[in-house]
Formats: sequence, structure tokens, C-alpha cells
Amino acid sequence: MGDKPYTKIPIAECGEPLAPIPPAFLRLAPHPYQSLGAPYGRASPFYLRLGVIAALERAQAFLEPYGWQLAIFDAYRPIAVQQFMVAHTFTALCQERGYDSQQLEPAIATEIWQQVYQFWAVPSSDPKEPPPHSTGAAVDLTLADQAGHPLDMGGAIDEVSERSFPDFYDRHPDQINAACFAQRRQILYQAMSDAGFQRHPNEWWHFSLGDQLWAWQTQQQTHQRDIIARYGRVDF
Repeated sequence: MGDKPYTKIPIAECGEPLAPIPPAFLRLAPHPYQSLGAPYGRASPFYLRLGVIAALERAQAFLEPYGWQLAIFDAYRPIAVQQFMVAHTFTALCQERGYDSQQLEPAIATEIWQQVYQFWAVPSSDPKEPPPHSTGAAVDLTLADQAGHPLDMGGAIDEVSERSFPDFYDRHPDQINAACFAQRRQILYQAMSDAGFQRHPNEWWHFSLGDQLWAWQTQQQTHQRDIIARYGRVDF
């Protein structure tokens, strides 16, 4: 149910270390998963691989003429946190629909799990199939003004709905402020893609560089089948 095509991409771990995201970057606080009690242990959600941080700095520079900056929502995520958040999202969706998550008909449970895995990666402990955030190569972020106020992007990060698809407002120009939201999403995408990132197909906020998802998307775009991942799961 949660199988993703990118998990079959080979990984040649380059050994690049995790490092703190520099304080020059705006962090959205309080961190939502930590506030829920997600089990980070000694780990921090504001860590990335060194090469990914360097690319993030290039994306930040791209935004300077707009008077905007990147606002970091979440980055490194241990497997235990991925498991916690997947379970939390499933329970939350059940509650939204008026279901008891402990007493679901199999067909309904399958439908809700499919919605969860449309946006969330499988919390696999298999080192050949790590969730993108557990590699330290994926980051969830948005745009903010220079005063640190996040811009309205037409949908919340982690929202399980069609509004999360990057091109939602291009496909629905009749929505209120559709042109504004579409433009902001495009500028965020341009800043990140120019720096080497790939955007998650279903999430306007998720970008990665060097992990399996990045390699798979790069293969799709370039038709070069020899592109592989350089970042696998990293344990803090």
C-alpha cells in the first residue's frame, strides 16, 4: 500500500555528516512534531547533510531580490519520529471522519492508509529503503518575509488534501487568491530547483537533494538511469 517507486533506487552512501542548519535560517517554532511528543531523543529536526545545507544557502540567496527568505519547518527525522507521525496522521484522519481508529472496517482502514501514504513516506527500517527525511537530505519549508512572517501559500504544510499538490492552484484558477498562491509556490520551487533540489510530487513544501526520491525524479527528468542516491539513512 505504501510502496514508493523511488525506494528501488540504489544508494551509494557518501558518508557526508549531518550538521546543524545555520542560525541565519528562520526556523518555524515551536516545532510541531516535538510539541506532539515525537521521540527525537538526542536528535534535532534542524539538521541536514553538509552538502544539502550549502544548496539551501544558494536557494536563500535566490530569494533576496524578492525580499523573502526560507522558513524551515522540518528537516532530519529519525525512523522513530517517522513512525510516530505516520501513526498520528492516521489517527487524526480517522477522528476527522468520525471513525474510531481501533474499530475500523478493513476497507475504510485501507482507504485512510492510502491517504496517509500519499503524503508520508513508509517508516521502513530497511537501510535500502529509508524515508527521505531520515537521510538528512530532505527538508520541509515555506517562504517568509524579512520580518519572519510566513507567507500564505494556499495550504498548510502536512495538510492531507488536494491543496497540498504543488500545481493545485494552476489547475483551479477559480479559487480565491489562486494566482498569488500559484506564483509563490512557483518562486519557492524555482529557488530550490536552481539550487539542485527536487520537489516532492505531492507536496509543495518538501524538497530533497541526494536521496532516493531526488535520484528517482532526476532519472525521470533526464532519462539517465545511472543516477543513484548518495545519502542513505543516517542515525544521529
